[in-house]
Formats: sequence, C-alpha cells, structure tokens
Amino acid sequence: MGGTTKALLNLSFTTTISSLRFSFFRLPLTNKPLYPLLSQPYSRVYLGYRPLCSTTTTNEVALQPIKHSILLERLRLRHLKESSDPTLAQKKVVNKGEDDDDEGVVVNKKGKKKAVASSFEELGLSEEVMGALGEMGIYEPTEIQSIGIPAVIEGKSVVLGSHTGSGKTLAYMLPIVQLLRRDEELDGMLMKPRRPRAVVLCPTRELCEQVFRVAKSISHHARFRSTMVSGGGRLRPQEDSLASPIDMIVGTPGRLLQHIEEGNMVYGDIRYLVLDEADTMFDRGFGPDIRKFLAPLKNRASKTGDEGFQTVLVTATMTKAVQKLVDEEFQGIEHLRTSTLHKKIANARHDFIKLSGSENKMEALLQVLEPSLAKGNRVMVFCNTLNSSRAVDHFLNETQISTVNYHGEVPAEQRVENLAKFKSNEGDCPTLVCTDLAARGLDLDVDHVIMFDFPKNSIDYLHRTGRTARMGAKGKVTSLIAKKDMLLATCIEEAIKKNESLESLSVDGIKRDNARSRITEQKDKRAKLVKVSNSKGKAKASTGKSSSITRTAIDSKKSPGVKFGKGPAKSKPKIAVKVSKKTGSSTGKRQVDSRSSSRPTSKLNVVGFRGRSSMSSKNTRVKSA
Repeated sequence: MGGTTKALLNLSFTTTISSLRFSFFRLPLTNKPLYPLLSQPYSRVYLGYRPLCSTTTTNEVALQPIKHSILLERLRLRHLKESSDPTLAQKKVVNKGEDDDDEGVVVNKKGKKKAVASSFEELGLSEEVMGALGEMGIYEPTEIQSIGIPAVIEGKSVVLGSHTGSGKTLAYMLPIVQLLRRDEELDGMLMKPRRPRAVVLCPTRELCEQVFRVAKSISHHARFRSTMVSGGGRLRPQEDSLASPIDMIVGTPGRLLQHIEEGNMVYGDIRYLVLDEADTMFDRGFGPDIRKFLAPLKNRASKTGDEGFQTVLVTATMTKAVQKLVDEEFQGIEHLRTSTLHKKIANARHDFIKLSGSENKMEALLQVLEPSLAKGNRVMVFCNTLNSSRAVDHFLNETQISTVNYHGEVPAEQRVENLAKFKSNEGDCPTLVCTDLAARGLDLDVDHVIMFDFPKNSIDYLHRTGRTARMGAKGKVTSLIAKKDMLLATCIEEAIKKNESLESLSVDGIKRDNARSRITEQKDKRAKLVKVSNSKGKAKASTGKSSSITRTAIDSKKSPGVKFGKGPAKSKPKIAVKVSKKTGSSTGKRQVDSRSSSRPTSKLNVVGFRGRSSMSSKNTRVKSA
C-alpha cells in the first residue's frame, strides 16, 4: 500500500526498447483514483520529472488522440484568424526578416536585400554550363555568384564587389558564356576572325592566365573559343590566334590597344566587356588605356539602331575615389556588393606581433616562419620595396630556407616559373618572397601570409590577406609591426576585432583625423575658456557697480555740504582750479594731481591745497610790501 501511495504522488515512466518511440504527456489532474493508470507492468516512478512516457500502452492510446485533436483545433483556429486578417501574416513575415541575421542576404548599393541562392539551378544556368560546373566539382554558389549571375544574364551593367577568393571569376564568366551561346541560337551570330564578341581586361599577365584557364575549362562543355593576349609575350603567336575565329579575348589593356592599332582586332562585334580588378585598373595608371579602349565602343553605342554593349566590373575593394571614377565613366551602372566587402575574411586568423626597436626583425621573421614550414604550409612573405624583398630573400637563403621571388624586377617568364614552383606539390614547397605585385588577382593555395613590412593602407592589407583562406579554406595572417606602423596596425586590429569595414584606412588619413580631432578639442577648450571669462567679467562688473553705489552713498553721508543744503562736493575742484592759476608751477603740478584723482580722498586733498595756496599768497603780499 505504501508503494502505491508513493506512485500516486509521482509521474510514471515507462519504456519499451523494441519500439524506440518516445511520447510525452502529463497525467490528468482529477479527483478520481489513479490506480488504473498505474497498473501497467515494468513501470517506474521518478520524483520531479515531467512527462516521460513511451510505448503503445492503453494509457497513451487514451491520451494521445486527445492531445492531437486539441493541437489540430488550435492550428485550425489560428489559420482561420490569419486568413480573415491578412495583416497578421504580413507582420509575421516582416518580424521574421528583422529578427534573422544578415547571413544569406546580400545588400546592394541602394540598400535592397537579395536572398542568396542555395544551388546553381536556381540561377537560370543552362545544362552546358552546369556540366562545366560539375566537372570542376562546384555545386553551391557563393554570395557574389548568387547575385551576379542573374544580373548579368538579365543584361544589366553591374559592379560586382566581394572579398578576394569568393568566386568572382565564375560570377561573370558563366553568364557571359551562356549569353554567347544564346546569341548564336537567336541571332545566328557565328565566330569570326579578329572580331571577338566578349573582351575581358585584366591588369596583369598572371591574372589573364587564371581567367583564361577558367574560360578553357568551361569551353569543354559550352563550346566556344577563347584566346589570351597579354603583355610579356611574343606578338607573332598572338597575331595568329587572333586571325582565327574567336568568341572571347582575355588580355591586358596595353597589348590589346597595340593589336587594335596594328589591325589585328576589330571593335565591331563586341557586346560584353569585363574589367577584372577594376579598382587596380583605375588606381594604378590604367585609366587612360581603358578610356581609349572604351571611346570607340561608346561612339558605336550612341548611334541609332545599335544594341550597345554590356559592362561588368569586378573588384575586391572599392574606395570612394575609384567609385566616383566608375560612376562618371559608366553612368547608370548598378553596384552589387556582398556583406564581406572591405571586411576581414571569416576563416583567416589575424596575428599582430609588435616589435620594439631593440629586436631584430629578421630573427622575428625566422621565429614565425620556421614553425609554419615545419607543418608543411605554403607561406608568402610580403615586403613593401624591392630592397626589402631582396634582403629577406638573401637572409632566408643563408638560413637554408628555399625561396622564390615575385616582384617587378623579375621577368614575366621567370615570374610564371616561380609561381609554378610555388604551386607544385613535388618536394619541399619554397617560400614566396614578394611585393604587392602578388597581392592582387593570383589564385594561390596559401596557408600562411606573413607581412614582413606592414602595408601603408588598409586596401593593400585586404589584398594581401586575400591570398589565403580562399573559397572557404582556413588560413593565417601574421604581421610584424614596427614602431612606425603602430598607428595604422592598431586601427586595423581594432576594426578586425569589431568586424568593421577596413575601407580607406591609411597612415595619412589617420594622422589627418587625429589632427582634426585635436583642433576641435582645442576649439572646444577655447570656447569654454571664453565663456568662463565672460561670466567672470559680468560678475565683476555687477560687483563693481554695487560697490560704487555703496561708496557714493557713504561719501554723501560724510560730506557736510549735503547736511546744510549746499551744492555737491564736485564744484569744489573748479574753485581750486581758479585759485591755482595765480600760483606758481608747483601749484600747477598739484592741480594735475587733483584733476586725475576721482576718489573721495582727492576731494580732501583739494581742500587742503586751497588752504596752503591762500597762505602762500598772503606771504607773497607781505614780501612785496
């Protein structure tokens, strides 16, 4: 009996291993005895536990339909209520969008949010292009691809802005290839020699080679022909490739203009123009060449009956100055940016090692580099100047660390060979010692980026860090901070910790902002001092007036003229002046003193002066007699 009463005070817990089904319920609160509910075998009771019951017992059969029917009834009533008042459903959608994070949402320049697609099938790509993606092993689009591909397919001129290593090349190459194939089917356009329909401009030869490789891999399925025309190569093979039927040209601006001047290429059929690394093109002296290349296209587009051309600009950074140039050169272009633009890469770890003046920078580099090489990592060491790059290369070679160089003094063919050695998996991977020439456009599988010299601005920092942690991989960035670089490094480090934008941070800008802040602080201090001094002056003036009033009242009480109804004491100095004219020079001096003094004591001096002057005049009269 004691066991049954104990069971009545607790909840029942029954399990059956064979069914592995769990259902939860609470015993009904009634005044009836609960013995029938606890009559099942192998039941145990646990104090303080809420419904944990299982198996297909008679109790569950009796209670489960009741709960299920109640739930269905509630859902039905809620549905009827929302269908009668549609504003409730709209409010729910809005609140859900406000509560969710910004992940999976891309914001364009106008502030409109666009959802990120989960697969390439949602982007409207053809089967040919999808086959190329399957061969490359790419199945899910990135943020920039999910917004860039539909916009380009729709025929819009856009600026695609996203961090390095986010798949921007495929974001414009896939839709342009599909558009070329569509033009062939609809308009009957065919390949012609020296008359490309799509042109991709790149700032460096290495980036041209990367884009050309991507185009080649897609052409195996989409069936179009592309060629590369870049500086550093021989002209004769390029002339031969342009003489054959082509659909797309990938090249540098200077070499393309050279072929146009020699008649190896014609503008007539160009419909699609891409500027890869557009910020570099406009910021590093390519602006005149690009304007020269665009002038015939704009003249052709201004004619009636011409369809014009579609422009796609691709960039990993976009400063305000470059954006202004782009908006002026390409009026009406639409800016599409991801949420990661000008921000740190999520999969990269950023370390800042601050060095004192007494430490050897080369030894610090060795301490950072050796553990990374021991793990088999690919390492890039960035330097700001050629001399610094040569010094680092010489030091590492002396310490038995193999290196390859990549800077402006290395010939183009040698740079290609050095990159091939760096990418190869055979033997020990050499360390790539480079300048900012390797910071843009190179698709490298780098595990560790070391900044021996800290960059001069945040844009170069973003491009350097973009060599690692590409396409979702993990990476590491280590910066050696000298005393002169402490100001900029501190600002970048704080921005990275707060996940803020690193746009337009530079040493000169930070110094200018600090100077402005100091000037404003000084102005505020001066304004406060002026206010305090004015308030003090007003207080002194008020106290001075009150004191003068009290003094005049005291003097009026002391002066006898007031008592006997005589005139004021101010008329007495006038009498003194008349008497003093008859006296000598000594009396004149005293007269000036009596005039200059306006205090009550001066009046007493005037009275005394009159007595002495009258005595002296009597003495003079006696002597003369």
